[in-house]
Amino acid sequence: MLEHYFVKHQTVDRVRGCWLGDAIERYVAWLDSEGYAKRNVYRRVPLLCRFATFVEAEGTPSLERAAALVEDFAEHWVRDHAREDMDAAAKNKLAEEARNPINQLLRLELPGYVGGGRHARADPFRDEATGFFTYLREERGLKPASIAHYRIDLNRFARFLARQGIGSLREVSVATLAAFVVDSAPALARNTRRSLCASLQVFLRYCYREHILAADLSAAVEMPQTYRLAELPRSISWDDVRRMLAAVDRRSARGIRDYAILLLLVTYGLRAHEVAELTLDDIDWARERLCVPERKAGHSSVYPLAAVVGEAIVAYLQEVRPKTSDRHVFFRVLAPVHPLRSSAISQSVGHYLRLAGIEVRRAGSHTLRHTCVQHLVDADVSIKVIGDYVGHRSASATGVYTKIATEALREVAMGDGEAL
Repeated sequence: MLEHYFVKHQTVDRVRGCWLGDAIERYVAWLDSEGYAKRNVYRRVPLLCRFATFVEAEGTPSLERAAALVEDFAEHWVRDHAREDMDAAAKNKLAEEARNPINQLLRLELPGYVGGGRHARADPFRDEATGFFTYLREERGLKPASIAHYRIDLNRFARFLARQGIGSLREVSVATLAAFVVDSAPALARNTRRSLCASLQVFLRYCYREHILAADLSAAVEMPQTYRLAELPRSISWDDVRRMLAAVDRRSARGIRDYAILLLLVTYGLRAHEVAELTLDDIDWARERLCVPERKAGHSSVYPLAAVVGEAIVAYLQEVRPKTSDRHVFFRVLAPVHPLRSSAISQSVGHYLRLAGIEVRRAGSHTLRHTCVQHLVDADVSIKVIGDYVGHRSASATGVYTKIATEALREVAMGDGEAL
C-alpha cells in the first residue's frame, strides 16, 4: 500500500524500517479504504515516523508506551512548529493536527483505546464515583444521548472544582455548589441551566446513596424556574426559506446533499436525528411514501413523498452518495465516510441561514421544524392534525410551537396597526 503513495523506494524502506512501520502501513490502508485524500497520507506518514522516533528516544518502544506519550509528543510538535505570532487557539489546532493521526492509528492497533479525539469525552469523577454512568445506563435506563448530556454537565462541574483547588468530592459543600451554579449560569440558556442543575442533583443523590458523600447535598441545588410557553418559536418566513435554499451551492457534492436535507426538514418538520437515521428502506418509491420510523415519542409516521423532495433525494443518491452496504441515506462528504450525525445536520442549517443573511436565535434544524409548524398554523390547519404531522404524542406539545400568529403580528409591525 505504501508504494501506491510513495514513488521513492528509500521512503518506503524508511517507513517500514521504523518500529511502528507495520502499524503505519495498516493505517495507510485504512485511510485508503475510508476515502481519505492522498494529501492526508503524504502529511500524516512523516508525522507518524517522527512520533515513532520520539517514542523510541523515551525508552523501549511499544504501542502501550506510545499511547502514554501522545500528549507529550503533541507539546513537542507545537514547540517545533508554532510561529511566534500564533495565539492559543492556533496552537491548540496545531496540537490537534499532531494528535489526531496518532490516536487514529492507536485505535486501530490497541483494542479499547479511546484517546483524545474531538468527540471523545472521559467519564468525570471515574475514580470516586466509579459506577455512576453504569447506574444511568442500567438502573435508570437512559439512552446514550441522555448519558452524554450528563457527561458534559459533570465535566463542567469537574473543571470548576479543579479551578477552585478542590481535589475530592468529599470536600464539596453547599457553598461550593452555589458558587458553581452562579459561575455557570451566565453562559447558559434557561433550559440548559435547568438541565445542568438536574444532572447535578441526580449525581449528588447517587454519591450519597453510595456513601461517597456524608450528606445528601442535592437539595442545595435549586432548579431555575421556567415557565411553559415563555419563549417565542424560532420560525422564519417562507420567503426566508426560499432565500436559504437559494444560498445552497447545488453544484457541489455537499450542496446536493444538504439541499435534500433542508427540504426534508422544512417540508415535514422532521428533527435532525430523524433525518440522520433515515435509511434507503424508509423510502417507498413505488407508492411515493416516506416513512420516519424513529420518532422521539417512540412511534413512526408515513408521509406522501413530495415531488420536489423526491427529486432532491434522487439527485443525491445518483450523484453523491458513496457506494456502500450501509443502508443510511445521508453520509459525510469528506473522509471518513460515515453516516451523517444529527449535530452535523443542525450545524449545516445554521450555516445556510447565516449564509443567506437570515438572523434567528439559536439557528439550527429546529428553526425549520418551527417554520413548518408555523406554516401549517397560518394555513388554519387544526392543532391535532399539526401534532400528528410533526410527530407529537399530545396536543399540549404542539402548543409550544403554535402559541402566536407570527404572520399576523408581522403585518401589524410592518403596516398600519390601527387599520388591522
